[in-house]
Amino acid sequence: MQVGFVGLGTMGFPMAGHLARAGFDTVVYNRTETTAARWSAVQRGRVAATPAQAAAGSDVVCVCVGADDDVRSVLLGPDGALGALAPGATIVDHTTTSAELAVEIAARAAEVGVGFVDAPVSGGQAGAEAGRLSVMCGGEVDTVERVRPVLAAYGATITRIGPVGTGQLTKMVNQILVAGAIEGAAEALNFAAAAGLDLDQVLPAVSGGAASSWYLTNRAATMIRDEFDFGFAVDWMRKNLRICLAEAARRGVPVPLTELAEGDLAASQARGDGQLDATAVIRLRRLATAQPATTAQPSATAQPADDTRPADA
Repeated sequence: MQVGFVGLGTMGFPMAGHLARAGFDTVVYNRTETTAARWSAVQRGRVAATPAQAAAGSDVVCVCVGADDDVRSVLLGPDGALGALAPGATIVDHTTTSAELAVEIAARAAEVGVGFVDAPVSGGQAGAEAGRLSVMCGGEVDTVERVRPVLAAYGATITRIGPVGTGQLTKMVNQILVAGAIEGAAEALNFAAAAGLDLDQVLPAVSGGAASSWYLTNRAATMIRDEFDFGFAVDWMRKNLRICLAEAARRGVPVPLTELAEGDLAASQARGDGQLDATAVIRLRRLATAQPATTAQPSATAQPADDTRPADA
């Protein structure tokens, strides 16, 4: 089976590598040619000059790029992959996007007899490198089953949620949970430090019970050491949360914790931390702790202060 892979970023680079090592005839495309050349230097696969070249002759094309418009560009734009696919082929989109985009692309693909699965992933860079990602799929049952052997190259858990779009909606659930875990870890660790507790004793004590989380287990030590040059960047996490907020607003669902997390990520971007791991939001808590608390008391008729979080970029 020939598999095209479009997008060799932090996640796509190792995911495409797993495909090549699993024995698939892998053809990759990346906008930055030097990245594609670096991939081909360590993997058995071919490099295409355009998304269309990666798709030509492929049974499956996987996409893992940045946002909605990037997906439209590599699939529908000039030299886009969709125009080069034969009827019966399938597109698998691993990008975290809006659910509306998934429905839009699926409809365009169906016009030319091409299947579509929206299949965002969770597990971060470490999960991609280890081939232990969780893949959330939206699509027809037979279409998902057709691409399951491809997904198994890097997916430890592959779950069909429902029709097209439900994969992206499930990723929004995932991101809301992740945002809460990061906020909780940042607030708790900053509190522990401010209280003068021995964190080497605190972490084992709280990690063994109900307070444990992936972020507490895997990122607490680096958060304490102020190390963030790895993992899922603030910029991308904020992009994902803005997708969640837009969908929540469309459905009239309150998501106050997600709003708080998105605001913190915006503040981190304003500090110049956009390329750091999203756990860098703990720096905001440290800054707030270092500032003297106000002693002024609001009057009984005082109104809440205006939202002073940085405006969207």
